[in-house]
Amino acid sequence: MGRGPPEPWESFADEVLRQEMAAFSLAHGVPPGDLPGEVAVARARLEPLRVRFHASLPETSPFPGLVRHARLSGAEAEVLAVLAAVEMDERRQRLLAHVQDSIHLPRLTLSTLDRLFDALHGGVRSVSPGSRLVRAALVEVEQTGPWATRMASLASRAVWALAGDDSLDPDLPPGTELVPPAPPGGTADLVLVVGPDRATRLAAAAGRSAGRGFLVCPVPDAATSWDAVVREATVLGLGVMLEAPGELGPVARERIERADHLAWVVSSPTELAIESLPRRPWTEVRAEDGVATASDWQRLVGGSAPPPHPVGREQLRLVGLAANAMGGDVDAAVRRLASGHLDRMATRVRPTRGWADLVVPDDQRGQLEELVSRYRHRSRVHGEWGFAPFPSPGLVALFSGLSGTGKTLAAEIVAGQLGLDLYKIDLSSVVSKYIGETEKNLERIFSGAAAGNLVLFFDEADALFGKRSEVGDAHDRYANIEVAFLLQRLEAYEGVVVMATNLQRNMDQAFLRRIHVAVEFPMPDEDGRRAIWALSFPPGADTEDLDLDFLARRFRITGGSIRNAALTAAFLAAESGTPITMETVILGLKREFQKLGRLRTEVEFDRYFDLVREETDAAPVG
Repeated sequence: MGRGPPEPWESFADEVLRQEMAAFSLAHGVPPGDLPGEVAVARARLEPLRVRFHASLPETSPFPGLVRHARLSGAEAEVLAVLAAVEMDERRQRLLAHVQDSIHLPRLTLSTLDRLFDALHGGVRSVSPGSRLVRAALVEVEQTGPWATRMASLASRAVWALAGDDSLDPDLPPGTELVPPAPPGGTADLVLVVGPDRATRLAAAAGRSAGRGFLVCPVPDAATSWDAVVREATVLGLGVMLEAPGELGPVARERIERADHLAWVVSSPTELAIESLPRRPWTEVRAEDGVATASDWQRLVGGSAPPPHPVGREQLRLVGLAANAMGGDVDAAVRRLASGHLDRMATRVRPTRGWADLVVPDDQRGQLEELVSRYRHRSRVHGEWGFAPFPSPGLVALFSGLSGTGKTLAAEIVAGQLGLDLYKIDLSSVVSKYIGETEKNLERIFSGAAAGNLVLFFDEADALFGKRSEVGDAHDRYANIEVAFLLQRLEAYEGVVVMATNLQRNMDQAFLRRIHVAVEFPMPDEDGRRAIWALSFPPGADTEDLDLDFLARRFRITGGSIRNAALTAAFLAAESGTPITMETVILGLKREFQKLGRLRTEVEFDRYFDLVREETDAAPVG
């Protein structure tokens, strides 16, 4: 092979083949020479080579490593050596084709393999369907044709490994990854590890499993993928961690039972039914706490500050990957976690406004600040101090108040203060008239949101979280099922949910019991309205002689209506080519009143009422 002196396994294999060649020549009466004597000499030469071969098996080169990883017996190792030698040298293949009397038989046939070793050795039985070589997926035997002429061959991945190449098998399931050993190592050959966080499950398994490292992959769905998993783990000397979100099927159980030379870990977010488990001794490990600790964060970002976000260890690993691509911006990396899952189902709002943009009474402002603080210190209170996460592990807030009082703005500011994105749920894409579809849509949203910390914002929440009714027909029954589903989902969701409603009394009491923080947004008072009017005109706006005191005193409207009127005034001024004046603002208010179906009275418009009336009189009739 051009690799220097032959290794002990190659020398042994060559002598076995040479002996077979001599025996073949004797059987076919090939002259000249003393062929029986040559056979005897070949057999005499074989024994010291066999001794040297077995003495080399504890070495660290690829072939001895393969023998150890597969836990092969001495006889199985000898068969593996001959198969490997033939596979890796075309001259040996030509010799075999001659011995087996067919150019179509360049590999060892079962009948030839049976002749190479005596009856006590095992020989051909080393490649039987239940043999270690076959169960380790190192050897493949043809499944068609007469038994005697079926050829046995070494799997391509094993050949590459003996050639010194460690490229992963292309037939491995998509998503397969290698995880290096993490001390301390355990002794169990089959470990079931259960818990919500993938990275924590992996760490827990490493402490109990006999695997020195792991080949981590989803449960294969094809025979070729199963062979690749078993073979790759055998070649590399690794354990296998199967990520099983559901039950193990009969194929998985059978494969784990057959490949008993490997250490196996079955990783699942939930407990698996006992009847679905392989018939092997197993150890179960629970990895309940998956929240990344301060030390986990310190390893990622350095420093001694408390964790900025309560994420799981697996999420933290993904945050690290995203942060590297985002210039080290950890907040942006956390926001990036869920964007790929939710952008198709909800409207993402990247927070741009802060506390200075929100005008609410001091008490409501304090409640919102407490909401932010509660999120930031969840890990400490629930983790370090041991307080139970009641009524749910996440953070649920209810914002109630008339439309335009600042509920959506407050949700955006809270998300911005937490360094998270706000996802506004579009109820038209969630609620379906078809039975069961609403629950499916909500499940997609909550599952997508679970990929990363974010704020889920349900506007007009009473459409989903409304009171359950007496069951009068099938529609009532299924409407109540939707509410029950949402209750269960809120109890399990670990992120932030903000529900906004105009009327809190329309909400089902069961939801109200699961609220951590409830904030009622009142109509702004005169001082509040003046502050909102001032904020509604950016510093760069071209304004002239605006009487904000008059506007705040006369028009008792919400912040949303104030901003709409100011925006309309800006467009009217831009169209006419003039600054924004009281006249354009008054006309903007008129349009807002028309939209709300609200009467325009002289008491409110006072000295500007003639302007409104004149504009009304000038409008075309009919």
